[in-house]
Amino acid sequence: MAEGLEAGFRREVLPVVQQACLGCHSGSRPAGGVALGGFKTAASAIKARPVWEKVAENVRSGHMPPAGAPPLSAARRERLVAWIESALSQADCDLRDPGRVTMRRLNRAEYNNTIRDLFGMDLRPADSFPNDDVGYGFDNIGDVLSISPLLLEKYVDAAERISRAVIAAPETSPRAARWEAEALSTTPDASFATSTHRIVARNGEVWVDHAVPVEGDYTLRVFGYGRQSGNEPVKMELRVDGKPLETFLVRVGSHLPKAFEAKVRLVPGSHRFAAAFLNEHAEDADMSRRQVYNRNLVLDWMEVEYPAKAGLPLPPFHLRVLATPPAPGERETAARRILSSLAPRAWRRPVTPAEVDRLLRVARLAERQGESFERGLQLAIQAVLVSPHFLFRSEPDPPAGKAERLLNGYELASRLSYFLWSSMPDAQLTRLAASGALKDPKVLAAQARRMLKDPRAAALAENFAGQWLTLRNLETVSPDPRLFPGFTPAIRDAMRRETELFFTAVVREDRSVLDFLNGRFTYVNEELARHYGIPGVRGGEFRKVALQGDQRAGILTHGSILTLTSNPTRTSPVKRGKWILEQILGTPPPPPPPNTGDLEDEKRALTGTFRQKLEQHRQNPSCASCHNRMDPIGFAFENYDPVGAWRTREGDAPVDASGTLPDGRSFHTPAEFRAILLDRKAQFVRCLSEKLLTYALGRGVEARDRCHVEEIARRASKSGWRFSALVEAVVQSDPFRKKRLEGRKG
Repeated sequence: MAEGLEAGFRREVLPVVQQACLGCHSGSRPAGGVALGGFKTAASAIKARPVWEKVAENVRSGHMPPAGAPPLSAARRERLVAWIESALSQADCDLRDPGRVTMRRLNRAEYNNTIRDLFGMDLRPADSFPNDDVGYGFDNIGDVLSISPLLLEKYVDAAERISRAVIAAPETSPRAARWEAEALSTTPDASFATSTHRIVARNGEVWVDHAVPVEGDYTLRVFGYGRQSGNEPVKMELRVDGKPLETFLVRVGSHLPKAFEAKVRLVPGSHRFAAAFLNEHAEDADMSRRQVYNRNLVLDWMEVEYPAKAGLPLPPFHLRVLATPPAPGERETAARRILSSLAPRAWRRPVTPAEVDRLLRVARLAERQGESFERGLQLAIQAVLVSPHFLFRSEPDPPAGKAERLLNGYELASRLSYFLWSSMPDAQLTRLAASGALKDPKVLAAQARRMLKDPRAAALAENFAGQWLTLRNLETVSPDPRLFPGFTPAIRDAMRRETELFFTAVVREDRSVLDFLNGRFTYVNEELARHYGIPGVRGGEFRKVALQGDQRAGILTHGSILTLTSNPTRTSPVKRGKWILEQILGTPPPPPPPNTGDLEDEKRALTGTFRQKLEQHRQNPSCASCHNRMDPIGFAFENYDPVGAWRTREGDAPVDASGTLPDGRSFHTPAEFRAILLDRKAQFVRCLSEKLLTYALGRGVEARDRCHVEEIARRASKSGWRFSALVEAVVQSDPFRKKRLEGRKG
């Protein structure tokens, strides 16, 4: 193998370096600080990995050799890059190191989902936790998931609130049932949701169906504010079962939200509790969409307060584990049964009798203080939830081990479930972990296929795609409302939903990941279809549509991506090009050099169209190296305005979406650029493989992981680029199934 590498180096590398590189990259002051004259053998090149990685990247992109230097033929360029990648990959694979994964806590999404699946109740306690830090593009990276004093307080508070929500005790039974905004149902087309509010913008209701236990006087209460348009305040009506209770003029704004309530006498059974928005008039049909959405009702939560002597229905978890209250002499046995079942699921591993005994001692504390058996269970559940065994995903090393070890079945079950579901393992995974079968790579792959078909795999769209595609940033983007009055909160929400549904379709239908680049379908509702110019779509429900023509295909022409890579008043070819380099091709440009002039700072000195200004900006050699890669890619999307609508003119001039890439390939339309991207599908799949492996492991991909990334991409290519093939290759890889012992140096 070594002889083959040396022969390849002398044949494919040395002649190119001598012909095309040493003119600039030699001597005491080599260009870019990269000197290539000292490399005479393959071994010397492999030892200088960062240098040759940079060479491969610049040759592959066409950035090197620069204009004016002796050109390389496409075949020679391909052979040079292939030798570099093969040599470095072989060196990585020879290390056979699965890497180190830092023990990490559950992030907010994982905490919420785990509580949901543990108790069968969607309580979302982690919504009040501090935001998780992000590393390598994701918020599940062990090295950055720190624990602050505030988060510790939140853990204790959440455990208390969860225990009271899942077990009803006489001492802690609440007087009211409350639903946060995202749990409320709405009239189609009348409202939309943000992360914390339900916004009603047209005549319609926000409601919840809820069963009350006894006859009595109840109070319906909502908390929120109004956004007023002109002199007319927002009108809201509280209703039960469609019957009006009271009408309010909501004069308060977002700076001073308040509660609005009405009393009603009810009989036992299910009732619909609603808040209705009453302002829309017939003339609103002639108003612009922006004007209509300027007047709306914003709700934070809704609650139903019970009569003084009534109690809430028993929680589902309580009914499941305590369908019949135990007799005094049977309480210890009942508590042991409940905790012996709960703790292993919560801690995601078997528990010892001693651990259960410790939890029972906590439960007995309540009875010793004269409190109820149920209150004791609440305290024991709190102990389960504040334990490091629940909060952390631990993979301890054995006392005496080898340089690496295979994860046990329970650790593999957790890695798999938190990768695909952002939640705890289910019963089937746990059974396979207990039997040891999950350590079989074929069983692991079969479970991955099963889990991708489960509704819980929607977490991949929210947590993986939401960060890979930077969809989470869409909430913070603010196109200028004067220039883009049609960009409403509803459109923003629809754009995000379109991309999530597209990603979910690729996962659920096991489609080719190349659909991300050129899929000929999408998901729209009436408003988004109108924004795109797609005819024949009516109503607020999303539906799958086939895309006609060549204006749109894949995710790169989604309004979400195009909007979050624009500026408030204009498109940004720089942002769009940089986004594709980072998220699609996996070749992020380096940060700009210090003291490099910013384009915005140079505006007064630059003249002409925006394209001409960028060309002038690139005259600075320190700017050119990156902008020559970013700008042409970004200009390929100039037919899409800052909010993703198709255009053929910008002002008085026709749109110019042409460009020439550093490798000399030219295009004139977005469709022609997509064709070039498809020719680089192997590079895209490597990028996606690296993103998936990073997310699955909770750590950054290192040099020693590159051969595994290549293998994941290779296996996908042999299976028609199917999404499941990528996932199977990830979960069967050594970095996923094994871990390096902490004492070993990488």
